[in-house]
Amino acid sequence: MTARAREYAATVARREQVSPHLVRLVLADLEGPDPFVSTGIPDEWVGLVVPGQFQLRYYTVRSWDGSELVIDVVVHEEGLVTEWAWSSGRDCTGERVTLSEPKGSFAMPESATWMMLVGDLTAMPAMARILRETDVPTRVWAEVPDDLTGYLPEGADVTWLAPPGEGQSAVASVVESVDWPEGDGYFWMAGESSQMRAIRKHLMRERRLPSTAYDVMGYWRGGATRQPRAVDPGPIWREGQAAGRSDEEIWAAYDAAREGATP
Repeated sequence: MTARAREYAATVARREQVSPHLVRLVLADLEGPDPFVSTGIPDEWVGLVVPGQFQLRYYTVRSWDGSELVIDVVVHEEGLVTEWAWSSGRDCTGERVTLSEPKGSFAMPESATWMMLVGDLTAMPAMARILRETDVPTRVWAEVPDDLTGYLPEGADVTWLAPPGEGQSAVASVVESVDWPEGDGYFWMAGESSQMRAIRKHLMRERRLPSTAYDVMGYWRGGATRQPRAVDPGPIWREGQAAGRSDEEIWAAYDAAREGATP
């Protein structure tokens, strides 16, 4: 087994539907090897493991006030977290989840006099927090399927874009056509991986920006289909919990089952 990062247990205190595709989870009662401390980086994220699953899914920390941690989850027709958090007739409030220690990558140079933020729905929590915690003139392009009026801080200079289709994105073409401000600035973008690769090439080859002037991250892959797992972790987790086994013992049982599964 590979070593895992520092982990924290938390309880789902509340669940709120922000929009048809966005669900807010408010987590409280964080417990770990030491107190949970924010990185202070505005696009910081944590890995989330929900009951019955072992795979990490990463989400931006929308906010942390010292007692409650808020994450906004993009929900789809299917998915590990969607099945747990938003399946029809199911309520995850009161359940315990596992979080990894927070990390972030936003690093705006001190010389920056402007900022540009571009992203799809998955980038909205980070863009909202970046806008709240920075003070340089900023333009935003947000490609979202829902009406998120009021989600970003009041007064944000935002251009709302409609996705070209379900599970599709076209933010790369938008970035390639924008007018860039003069002087030093910072460009932050997150969304579908192939769109991010195209933009990264554009910034390097066409704009010739230094690597310190931008941060471009792929949050999800378009066109990817879920492959059936050789071993379903759900029954192993439930059996281990019922037997009073520790997380490490349950992990070991899952690893053993995967190693013994027929390819």
